[in-house]
Amino acid sequence: MKTIPIRHLKASQKEPSLSGSFMIKSLQELLNGKDMIHELHRHNFFFFLALKKGTGSHEIDFVNYEVSDYTVFIVRPGQVHKLELKSNSEGFMIQFNAEFYYPIEKEISLLLQKVSATNYYQLEEDLFLRLNLLFTSIFTEYKNKAEAYKGVIESNLRILFIELMRLRNTGNKTSNTKDLYVQERLEKFLHLLETNITSKKKVSQYANILNLSNYQLNAITKQTLGKTASELINEQIILDSKRYLLATSNQVNQIAYHLGYEDVSYFIRFFKKHTGYSPEAYRKKLK
Repeated sequence: MKTIPIRHLKASQKEPSLSGSFMIKSLQELLNGKDMIHELHRHNFFFFLALKKGTGSHEIDFVNYEVSDYTVFIVRPGQVHKLELKSNSEGFMIQFNAEFYYPIEKEISLLLQKVSATNYYQLEEDLFLRLNLLFTSIFTEYKNKAEAYKGVIESNLRILFIELMRLRNTGNKTSNTKDLYVQERLEKFLHLLETNITSKKKVSQYANILNLSNYQLNAITKQTLGKTASELINEQIILDSKRYLLATSNQVNQIAYHLGYEDVSYFIRFFKKHTGYSPEAYRKKLK
């Protein structure tokens, strides 16, 4: 059975202060005149891909995106993705784990949580070139390792997150306090889904954590995403199911138990209802 490998940031003796927590690479150096093909995989760190110039394809959590100029891709820990980059692509690849900021820098952690909720950013040329100065500065600091370079990298990343957050907010038109509150509650709910879906599958459980009524939580999800909270819960269950089906060779009953289902037949019916395939058929389809 083909499985999805989990990649980790490797510790390096050359990076004593950032070892195993942060890495940045130039795509030109990384590609070295050759196409890059990364088969479906996932990792336990954040993955940023900033493309000044690029062609290829990028699939994140089973959603396909076209690789093009002036784009930024963000893959969160646990998400599955596959990537094809042509040899003439230019830009930077950044990788860092959660401990690079969590839990000390709470403000930056919240920014990162919000920014990484979006996997794909298509930027205007002038904005990308402005952000590219940040990427270049981060790369230079990482390569030269001058005094306090780690602090400079963190500061540049903070500015990057703020710029991307501004772009998100401009697109979302969240200009008043009420809209910002709704957006914050939605983002908190989506984060809770990702981290608690195996143990919590009821709207009431998430509403209680958020100090909302079921009605209020549904109103927020309908207003922002046009879906009920229950629909979003179901989507997260299916997404996690797909990840485990492809990332492991476990039997369907083992995956069902891991996802919190004691009744395996119910899990199979649930999965088929939402995908049109039984778990095993879906797994074989993507072998």
